[in-house]
Formats: sequence, C-alpha cells, structure tokens
Amino acid sequence: QVQLVESGGGLVQAGGSLRLSCAASGRTFGSNAMGWFRQAPGKERQFVATINSSGRYTYYAASVKDRFTVSRDNAKNTVYLQMNSLKPEDTAVYYCAAGSLFITTISGYNYWGQGTQVTVSS
Repeated sequence: QVQLVESGGGLVQAGGSLRLSCAASGRTFGSNAMGWFRQAPGKERQFVATINSSGRYTYYAASVKDRFTVSRDNAKNTVYLQMNSLKPEDTAVYYCAAGSLFITTISGYNYWGQGTQVTVSS
C-alpha cells in the first residue's frame, strides 16, 4: 500500500516557479513509477509528467516539456515537480499518483494523492 500527500501549491504570477512535493508512506515506494496529473475547472484530468521507479527515466506532456521537471528521492519517499515559467493555463489541481508502470494514462496508476491547487495569475 502507498499513501500519497501533495504539498507546495499556491498562487504565483505568470513566469514564476513552484515546486510541488508528494510524500509517500508505504514500504513499496521505491518500486513504483510516479506520475503527475492536473485537472483544471471544467476540464478532464490530464497527464503532466512521469518518472520510473529509480528516477532514471522521465517523460512529459508536450505542454510542459522544457518548463517542468519531475524528480524523486527514494530515500525520502518523495517525488517532486519543479514548475518554471508558469503560465495561466497551468492553473489546476495537481495530483501525484503511483503505479507499477512507466505510463501516461490515468488507468495506469493505482494510488492517488488528494491534490494541491496551483493558481497562476496573468
């Protein structure tokens, strides 16, 4: 079992940065791929980034590539999403998720955090 708690969201001006953290409890964290997803009001939840269990491989949605960086510290049972050059269209609730596969689909993840709000002003 893995329990996930996101933190680090908030209000930031366009062009600014935020770092989201996802703290995991559970003895199997190091074996899980991790994903970040986001959901804006009235929109479907969409893929943002994923990282494999060791942290060696990452993959990003085209909309965030070159601006966002996902990383993990397995010793701390934590995954991060560094968000730079933020845009108003990045405004959403951001969720972290854990799964067994390095994948971009919602159905590929077994455990989800509660989400953290990111708001980017113009």
